[in-house]
Amino acid sequence: MSETPGYRVWALPGLPEVRPGDDLAKLIAACEPGLVDGDVLLVTSKIVSKAEGRVVHADDREAAIDAETVRVVARRGPLRIVENRQGLVMAAAGVDASNTPAGTVLLLPEDPDASARTLREGLRDTLGVDVGVIVTDTFGRPWRTGLTDVAVGAAGVRVLDDLRGGTDAHGNPLSATVVATADELAAAGDLVKGKAAGLPVAVVRGLSHVVADDDGEGARTMVRVARDDMFRLGTSEAVREAVTQRRTVRTFTDEPVDPGAVRRAVAAAVTAPAPHHTTPWRFVLLESQESRTRLLDAMRDAWIADLRRDGKTEESIAKRIRRGDVLRNAPCLVVPCMVMDGSHTYGDVRRDAAEREMFVVATGAGVQNLLVALAGERLGSAWVSSTMFCRDAVREVLDLPRNWDPMGAVAVGHAAEEPRARPERDAGAFIEVR
Repeated sequence: MSETPGYRVWALPGLPEVRPGDDLAKLIAACEPGLVDGDVLLVTSKIVSKAEGRVVHADDREAAIDAETVRVVARRGPLRIVENRQGLVMAAAGVDASNTPAGTVLLLPEDPDASARTLREGLRDTLGVDVGVIVTDTFGRPWRTGLTDVAVGAAGVRVLDDLRGGTDAHGNPLSATVVATADELAAAGDLVKGKAAGLPVAVVRGLSHVVADDDGEGARTMVRVARDDMFRLGTSEAVREAVTQRRTVRTFTDEPVDPGAVRRAVAAAVTAPAPHHTTPWRFVLLESQESRTRLLDAMRDAWIADLRRDGKTEESIAKRIRRGDVLRNAPCLVVPCMVMDGSHTYGDVRRDAAEREMFVVATGAGVQNLLVALAGERLGSAWVSSTMFCRDAVREVLDLPRNWDPMGAVAVGHAAEEPRARPERDAGAFIEVR
C-alpha cells in the first residue's frame, strides 16, 4: 500500500541576531538543524539583508523607497505599490523599518537568487547536504486581503510546476495551470516562523521531488513579464500612462485587430462631454479590406482632382498622396463624424459659429477618448485629418447622412515598431496663472 502524501515543516530555533558580514550558512549549521538531502530551507529575507549589509541609515523611509523604486504601479495616499530594483512588484519597494535599529531601514538583498545560491553552497560545504533554499518576503496580493510569504529568491528548487498539456483526474486538458511551488513552500514556512516570534528560518521535509540537482532558474522566473501582466498599473496610473504613452503609430503589423477592443474604445469615446446634453459623435468602423480600399480610392481621386485644380505638379501630387499610406496600411479604420442634432440656432453669425465650435470641441474630446482607450487596449493609432478635405466623397462612399461631418480618420492596428520617444515637455510652459 502506498504511503499517504505528506510533509513536515518546523521553525529552526537558536539563531542569534544576524549582523553585517555574518556567514549565514555557518550560523544555521551551528544551530544543528539536522538537515538531510531533499529538505527545503526557508529563510526570511531580513536576515539575508542583514548579513549582506543591506542595512542603511535613513531617517526618512520614503527617501529609501524612492531610491529602490524603478516604477510606481499604484499609489493611494502614502501607500505605494512599486516595481523595485529586483523586478518585484510590492508595497514600499520591500524597504522595511521593522526588526532593525531606529534610524535604519532594511533593503531587500540585491540579488535574492544569488543569495540563495550562496547559502545552498555554504550548507553543502558545511554540512554535506543537498537542500533547496528559498529566500522569502511578505507580500500583499491583488484581489485578496491579508499578507503571506512568497519566494523572492531560490536555489535548488523547482519554483514552478507547469502542468499545462496534461489532464486532470477526469481527463480534462490542463491549459493554464502553472503551480507556484516556491510560493506555496514560503507560505508553509511562514505558518511556523511567524512575524514576531524571532524564528526567521524554517525547514520543510518530505517534498524532495521539488528539490533540483542544480541551482535551477531561481525565483526571478516567477515575476510576470510586462506583456503578460494584465494588472501592471493601478487604475489612476493606468489612465495616466495611457494618456502620456499614447503615440501616433504610422506602421502596423498584419496582426488582425480585435473588433471588441475597438468597440470598447468607442464606448469610452462617447463618455466625453458635449454641449446641451447632446451626443455629437458617430463612429464608422471599416473592418474589411474591401471597405477600406473603396473609401481610400475615392478619397485619393478627390484629392488628386483638388490638387490639380490648385495647379500642383504631378510630382507634388504623388508626394502628398503618399502621406495617406498610414491609412491604407492599417488593418482597421475608424471614421469619426460629428452631428449637430440638438444644436441651437441663433440667427447670428457670431453665435452660430461659436455653437459649431462647441460641437467640434466635443467631437475632438470624443476622439481623444477613443485614442487613449485604444492605447489602453495595446493598440496603436494615428488620427489623420484626411476625410475633412473630401467630406462629400466620404459620405457618398460610406452612404452617410448629409448631416454627418467626417472629422478625419483613425488608423488602428498593432504597432510594427516601438514609437519614438516623445520629447520632454515642461507642462509649466503651457500654463498661465491669473
